[in-house]
Amino acid sequence: METPGVPGGRLTPAGPASAAPDIAGAQRVTYRVSQRFRYTYDGRATNLDHRLVAVPPPRHGGQFRRSVDLRVSAPEARTTWQRGPDGLQIANIRIDVVPPTLDFDVTVVVERIARAGWPTLPASALSSRRLLTATALTAPTPAMIDAARSMAGPDPVATARRVCGWVHERIAYVSGSTDVGTTAAQALAGGRGVCQDQAHVMIAMCRAAGIPARYAQGHMLGEGASHAWVEVLVPAALAPPVAGAPPVGEAGALAGAGAVDPGPVEAFTPGGVGAAAVAFDPCHDRLADLRYVTVAVGRDYQDVAPTSGRYVGAGRGVLVATARVDVV
Repeated sequence: METPGVPGGRLTPAGPASAAPDIAGAQRVTYRVSQRFRYTYDGRATNLDHRLVAVPPPRHGGQFRRSVDLRVSAPEARTTWQRGPDGLQIANIRIDVVPPTLDFDVTVVVERIARAGWPTLPASALSSRRLLTATALTAPTPAMIDAARSMAGPDPVATARRVCGWVHERIAYVSGSTDVGTTAAQALAGGRGVCQDQAHVMIAMCRAAGIPARYAQGHMLGEGASHAWVEVLVPAALAPPVAGAPPVGEAGALAGAGAVDPGPVEAFTPGGVGAAAVAFDPCHDRLADLRYVTVAVGRDYQDVAPTSGRYVGAGRGVLVATARVDVV
């Protein structure tokens, strides 16, 4: 049988908004991300082969992984690590006899530095068939293709901004209204969904307009479900700065903001050679900023599902997933 995964959902802040740290204008923020995936089985389960995508890559643009702690409650669990496309960090966990309650606890500390900018890729990524070809979850309808082409222009960033707003207006966020198998076309036809659906529709539209795009899975500050947004690949010369980043060449910006220089971190300079992955959040209709912690990127949700797997047994596995993101 398959162990259930985690559907995309918008992260709910822990407590009133006024209780959250004010990081507006910050140049550098360190986060602790704590996640628990708890499975309970109502029957015997054996030969579990589980896949966790809950640990970010060592670097993703201006995001740097500082520490990782993965704990499995089954003492005999065997964990191996695998690297996939786009820097994907996959923990493969095998357990011969699964306990009735099984916990996967993951704690990571990441630092985000505004001046380090967006993730960069070779210029060849701008014509990547992998990120321009529709998947089962992101296949556009003829009407979606026509709408995407009507919004397309010579500036891919401006096109992505228009698509982001278009998706935000047409898909209302309604928790539980869709599931992990809902396609972009189905979500758009229904006019409601969760952040996963909004991301899939934006990806489908951007690809239809000739802009390579990928699905981002991660978190925002607070406590709740994981979040999803979109990265579009554009020429580095056209990439806007990350919100909070000082203007290029402003040498005293970090010191003037009271921040500590992180050391030898190369600043992202718009106008550089190659491609940049600029992040848009259609759920909130905005560019992503330092409030976003990226865990993984891929073609769609299936590439980066946080938790999934298979086991032998007639019993049913039930998942409860929790996550908390704190500024440290």
